Amino acid sequence: MVKLALGLLALSLTASAGLAEEMTVTTPDTIKWGPAPPALPKGAQLAVLTGDPGAKGPYVVRVKLPAGYQVPAHNHPTIENLTVISGTFNIGMGDKLDKKHAQALKAGGFFSMPAKMNHYAWASSAAIIQIHGEGPFAIDYVNPADDPSKSASTSR
Repeated sequence: MVKLALGLLALSLTASAGLAEEMTVTTPDTIKWGPAPPALPKGAQLAVLTGDPGAKGPYVVRVKLPAGYQVPAHNHPTIENLTVISGTFNIGMGDKLDKKHAQALKAGGFFSMPAKMNHYAWASSAAIIQIHGEGPFAIDYVNPADDPSKSASTSR
């Protein structure tokens, strides 16, 4: 019985050590911000906290937005989960950005929307948002002309 207990203890310690190797700890002062990918309008900064948003599997990213930043109507091929970390972030549903039909979310606000749901967003003050989901993350604009990655004038 003692051997069994010691064996289980050793197994649990080994499993715990394996989990610790995969643990991610990030503090606000250690976040490495960089330019957001070209699929987002210029001006946003992005930090990958865990995972690879461009690959299959779970990911968590933070996005820093200046006041007035807008994302035209778009959708995603996967579920989008978003938490407002700071500032005010506005979200609305539909095929065109319409500030009269949206909801303002302040720090702590959260939304989750199904894949392929058309929506738009903007920051009415400087904001930081956190997005998590299953990759790969992609953004499909309702109006292809709104896609900044297709614009010849987009430079990062």
